[in-house]
Amino acid sequence: MADNLNLAGDDPTGYQAAEAQAGSHGHRLNSLRAAVLGANDGIVSTAGIVIGVAGATLEAFTILAAGIAGLTAGALSMAVGEYVSVSAQRDTEKALLDKERRELEEMPEEELAELAGLYEAKGLEPDLALQVATQLHAHDALGAHAETELGIDPNELTSPWIAAVSSAVSFTIGSILPLVAIIFAPTDLKIIVTVAAVAIALVITGYLSARVGGTPILRAILRNLVGGLLAMGITYWIGRLVGHTLG
Repeated sequence: MADNLNLAGDDPTGYQAAEAQAGSHGHRLNSLRAAVLGANDGIVSTAGIVIGVAGATLEAFTILAAGIAGLTAGALSMAVGEYVSVSAQRDTEKALLDKERRELEEMPEEELAELAGLYEAKGLEPDLALQVATQLHAHDALGAHAETELGIDPNELTSPWIAAVSSAVSFTIGSILPLVAIIFAPTDLKIIVTVAAVAIALVITGYLSARVGGTPILRAILRNLVGGLLAMGITYWIGRLVGHTLG
């Protein structure tokens, strides 16, 4: 079975080099989270809108207008939301780093003892912990404290602009599929074609997110698929109810 294979195969040195070159897992996972969240939101939100409208009317222009409005509003909402949340996170991280800099300037000996204590709590012998802390203080005191004490990499603070743009772009890309599917499908097959296209897209995004994140593939696919189909089903029947009630 694949799970029993050696991670490095016959080249552990090459495996370690590639892993080091890949960089921070946290940074990669944050980028993956934003991209997958944006694409899935685009797929599910726009599909829910157009299918909900289709439940009330199959007029192509009405569906198209609703879909474009949903795509635009959703992309802007994702961009603003990511920008605000990442900016708040970045501001907090910068404030913590500034505080750590002051502590290192004003009480270097106490900070050295604190870092040694953190390494000792991780399992190092007291003398070795002090040696490690002393060497790291001489090399990059702020980086050592930020990583060990705060869990922050000072050189890899997330950019709110990159998060905002990537979320808006991924949402737009995800939104295009259900919109194109329902507009160009034959009138009597619009809903079936759209649901099928969305289901395939959700399977793909679930698979890709699992592959990149190293998580179980089937679980990610089922989570995407069930959530998306449920959302479309609810909005469709709401659309039908509204259409029959007000139409």
